[in-house]
Amino acid sequence: MNRKFTLMVVIGTLLLASLACGFFVPNQASPAAIIPTLEPGQPVAPIIINPEVLDEQNLLIALYERVYPGVVSLQVLTPNGGGQGSGFVYDKLGHIVTNYHVVENATQIEVIFSSGLRTYGEVRGVDLDSDLAVVKVDVAENELTALPLGNSDELKVGQTVIAIGNPFGLSGTMTTGIVSALGRTLPSDRQAPGGGVFNAADLIQTDAAINPGNSGGPLFNLNGEVIGVNRAIRTVSSNSQGEPVNSGIGFAISVNIIKRVAPGIIQNGKYDYPYMGIASISDFSLEMIDALKLPQFTGIYVTGVQPDSPAARAGLQAGNQETTIGGLLSGGDLIIAIDGRPIKIYDDLMRYLVSNKGPGDEVVLTILRDGGQVEISLLLDKRP
Repeated sequence: MNRKFTLMVVIGTLLLASLACGFFVPNQASPAAIIPTLEPGQPVAPIIINPEVLDEQNLLIALYERVYPGVVSLQVLTPNGGGQGSGFVYDKLGHIVTNYHVVENATQIEVIFSSGLRTYGEVRGVDLDSDLAVVKVDVAENELTALPLGNSDELKVGQTVIAIGNPFGLSGTMTTGIVSALGRTLPSDRQAPGGGVFNAADLIQTDAAINPGNSGGPLFNLNGEVIGVNRAIRTVSSNSQGEPVNSGIGFAISVNIIKRVAPGIIQNGKYDYPYMGIASISDFSLEMIDALKLPQFTGIYVTGVQPDSPAARAGLQAGNQETTIGGLLSGGDLIIAIDGRPIKIYDDLMRYLVSNKGPGDEVVLTILRDGGQVEISLLLDKRP
């Protein structure tokens, strides 16, 4: 073969290979040095979005625009410095619902609306048991967008929820998540007789991002109804300033508690909770069940009865016999139902009481005692 022809074939082959691999560098002066991936005027293929995803997105956008005017930010001064939190407009009379711990020891409260309006607020009353507070502002009625309240009894685990608030001072922040659990309890800020503290009940657990500054802000359902007030997070991490950050476990006070507590605060400056006067356990290990000789795995075992309490007057009995576990006494009552509703754990009892009953109401407890089942009527008092 002609050597010149062979050389031309080799060069041509290398040239084609380099073009295919993108390594060919033409003359620097050539305008063809940049090779576009699309020819001028060639349309870009559209991204197809699932209509259901688009509908949910539009729903969240519309929800935010509708409810955000009713969400407020709070700037609080105390003798020890300052803090911030969130709240929401409860009614057209200028009542703002927030957390007690947001306004605790406040010497000055500044309420900031989404419109940019700023005004001072005064604490109308607080409730240490639920960690709720009501702040009163004096502004024109057209500045107040009262938010609708839902029904927390209708909530289901897995339901979508939305939090809007002022985390780290970033007002108007919206986060989404689901209801992770219902009927949780947390310690309240009020001391109980005989030591310890009372419990706050009927809390909603959620994985919606809640951080410092979200406290007191509303938790919504997809209808734009308030179904809770964000209260606390459980976390093992913090930022560079030492502030706790979200770990996917947040708690909100259920709206049905708010419906009972907020009117009481507005009218009387406080709210009275129902009170039984027992100490109990309900998280039994197999060893404890054997030691107590319990006939079932669920229920509330009475470990103590407060003197001169509703429980004492009704004749509830605490354990009084030594067991193989130090400090654990057998022979006490096991509460398995209240007003015919099964009770599996302590949270079930507290949720029913604080959501449905008040001081002066009567309840019927179903208990297991000495191998038999007994029903006892108990007249509730108010927490001392």
